[in-house]
Amino acid sequence: MSAPQKFAAFDVDGTIFRSSLLIELVEELIEAGHFPPEARTHYHSPWHRWLDREDSYEKYIGAVVETFTKNIKGVSYGDFANVVKKLIDEKKNRTYVYTRELVKNLKQRGYFLLAISGSPKGVLDSFCHELGFDKVYGRFYELGPGDRFTGGIVDEHLIANKANIIHRAIEKENLSLEGSIAVGDTDGDISMLEAVEKPICFNPNEKLYRYAKLNKWPIIVERKDVIYRIN
Repeated sequence: MSAPQKFAAFDVDGTIFRSSLLIELVEELIEAGHFPPEARTHYHSPWHRWLDREDSYEKYIGAVVETFTKNIKGVSYGDFANVVKKLIDEKKNRTYVYTRELVKNLKQRGYFLLAISGSPKGVLDSFCHELGFDKVYGRFYELGPGDRFTGGIVDEHLIANKANIIHRAIEKENLSLEGSIAVGDTDGDISMLEAVEKPICFNPNEKLYRYAKLNKWPIIVERKDVIYRIN
């Protein structure tokens, strides 16, 4: 058996991609006519409350997830794939410089790259393939007769704990914890960050920022064309 390979695990939305792949995907599905225009009403108010800093991003993205899950039922995989291709072709380069260059550097150094995200795996695969990721974990939406989405999510509990995914990947892919790296941006990434030797908090939300300060984890902030290290 070959020696275990070093690895790095990345959150994707807000960590590599400068938005949310899910948000962009829902908007594209509406524009293409696969979701009804009124689907926006479900997350319109949470979006504005977040923009005005009157409520959390978590509530906004939660409403987007609900919108996607409700409206994807009955959409054909072919139509979904066409929308994903258009989205990736147009927006694949909307990445943060720090994480994009880190991914590139680690790939050159022979790291096994893991992407772990709550976005649909169908859009993550396309985006992460462009960056050279070796394995992608995301929400897997079930297909039914005629290759149409049922609205169901397969093994949703697996994506809920990113540390469990890392432990699973270590075993299945023959990876080593020695020198392991993880990069995340919210408190939902804490279990993933705790599971590796070298956690990096990138543009963290308040809960992750406070946790990182307590644990003396590196905090990196990219603002406009400047990259800061805070901790």
